[in-house]
Amino acid sequence: QVQLVESGGGLVQAGGSLRLSCAASGSIFSINSMGWYRQAPGKQRELVAVSTSLGSTNYADSVKGRFTISRDDAKRTVYLQMNSLKPEDTAVYYCNAFLKRFTVSTYSAYWGQGTQVTVSS
Repeated sequence: QVQLVESGGGLVQAGGSLRLSCAASGSIFSINSMGWYRQAPGKQRELVAVSTSLGSTNYADSVKGRFTISRDDAKRTVYLQMNSLKPEDTAVYYCNAFLKRFTVSTYSAYWGQGTQVTVSS
């Protein structure tokens, strides 16, 4: 009923840039927050950046000044512009949305399938 479809991952050299996109579709009544998490091999999934419906944003300390999150509410899409990429940014990046469906009375978290970002040194 709800899908989050990510795109934009790939292989890039250190210092390069990538832009991730995530589009939400389905029977969505309202979206509160949309954001990005990542999981590197052998590590726990961690928050990268989040954007709320009130316009506030929050970033992991490790990406501040390099990554920028933005969203287009009309398109139900969130973006992550990643600049000055480092090898330690290598991970699977997951889109997350906290939203309410038409047929459900509460908000729930939904996840995309993940997109691989690999930064070579």
